[in-house]
Amino acid sequence: MEMQALNKEDVTREKEIYRVTAVGSVVNFLLLVFKFFAGIAGHSAAMLADAVHSLSDFITDIIVIVFVRISAKPEDEGHDYGHGKYETLATAIIGILLLFVGFGIFWNGASSIYRFLRGGSLQEPGVLALAAALVSIIFKEALYQYTVFKGRKLNSQAVIANAWHHRSDALSSIGTAIGIGGAILLGDRWRVLDPVAAVIVSFFIMKVAVHLLIPCVDELLEKSLPAEVEDEIVRTILSFPGVSSPHHLRTRRIGSYCAIEVHVRMDGCIPLEEAHRTATAVEDKLKELFGKGTLVSIHVEPVKGSAKVIK
Repeated sequence: MEMQALNKEDVTREKEIYRVTAVGSVVNFLLLVFKFFAGIAGHSAAMLADAVHSLSDFITDIIVIVFVRISAKPEDEGHDYGHGKYETLATAIIGILLLFVGFGIFWNGASSIYRFLRGGSLQEPGVLALAAALVSIIFKEALYQYTVFKGRKLNSQAVIANAWHHRSDALSSIGTAIGIGGAILLGDRWRVLDPVAAVIVSFFIMKVAVHLLIPCVDELLEKSLPAEVEDEIVRTILSFPGVSSPHHLRTRRIGSYCAIEVHVRMDGCIPLEEAHRTATAVEDKLKELFGKGTLVSIHVEPVKGSAKVIK
């Protein structure tokens, strides 16, 4: 019954992730079509670059849909710990795409600034391009708020990463709006505001990319859970009567859940059935705290005098 409930919960979570991602995909597709049209009709290179950014958003939506379906698969012969790290891989791909997009915006903006300082001219954008940038800011920020809320509720790294990609697009559109608005309202000498704003925004985008990639690298390199989380695990174990000296604690993240391995000591004279029952209770409590998908392995040893908590 517990396994059926867990599978039902996984299916519900997967459907929710698909629903959130589908909403983002539709909005991204409509925006990128509108931006490409506005960039061409409004003679705005900045808006065309913004449209490319929206295209990268659309591509990451597809990545999330594909990889979340894989990560939701149960354990099999080739994946004893499940497929959770496929979701981590999806997050890493999104982070890498963000990094490349941010660097691309920086390079294009810096090149335009260089040409302007060398006496080159920048094309004046149209009002349609400015309107597209303002529409993009509103829709992408709303999409970010919706997606990040759902991502945290579903405990999905990939959905949260995708939410930040939505916000990076909104930031990019802010820079585009400032540049286009300045070029339209202030005249030829201020058209350089467009690439300057783009360069500034590119740093924010690359910062978000690094923020997403570092946890992915830590997980793929099997980094332990934070010290405060491990302290909570030890406190939880010690809260059970008859359980002492948790040691050889090993922890790691596997996608949206984690794995916990620990040795504990119990009275060597108690029946095996009682020791098993207590260990199962500890396991259930840890799953209650860290999610039903958490993998918990508890090795029971007889008490040997006093032992301090070690890792």
